[in-house]
Amino acid sequence: MAAWAAENIDLGLGLGHVEPLVLGPAVVPEITDPAEAEKDAELVVLSAVAHGNGPNGLTVVRAALVALGRLDQEHAMVYFQVIWSGLREPMRRALEALVMERQIEGEARFPFVRELMDRSKLAGLREGELKGKRDTLLRLLARAGIMLTERESARVQACTDIATLDRWLDNVLGAKTAADVLS
Repeated sequence: MAAWAAENIDLGLGLGHVEPLVLGPAVVPEITDPAEAEKDAELVVLSAVAHGNGPNGLTVVRAALVALGRLDQEHAMVYFQVIWSGLREPMRRALEALVMERQIEGEARFPFVRELMDRSKLAGLREGELKGKRDTLLRLLARAGIMLTERESARVQACTDIATLDRWLDNVLGAKTAADVLS
């Protein structure tokens, strides 16, 4: 992606071209040494985002955690959220295990890390609950022979309120039309 984004952009009409500056794995150094990481927190955050999912990902993220540990809580939380958002699920699980291991060993220097991971996990659980309720509603409607229009189906899929989905699930019993259910 970074290589594609770095390609020259022809402005057309003989106006020249633009050469974008792109930060990607080829440009951002892979910082694995905690001592080096402490020198430049912003660079180590970029390193963790660019290389955190790579073969040395956990080492890069560990170095970033060391650098974040030297910052004030507010900045550390923001930078950690940036890193966390860039990690794929396997690396998130590995980081979670690392944080739990450090907490057990009494090295809980990063309480915000646990809080942010818990918040992310709760958001995932909530989304899973919503998806389950939507899927159940659609299956019950199909079994009841109630067909949804494209608009009604989109309304069900867009619903993010658990109470509303529960009400619709309850409405399926005895309903004759989609309007009866989605009221």
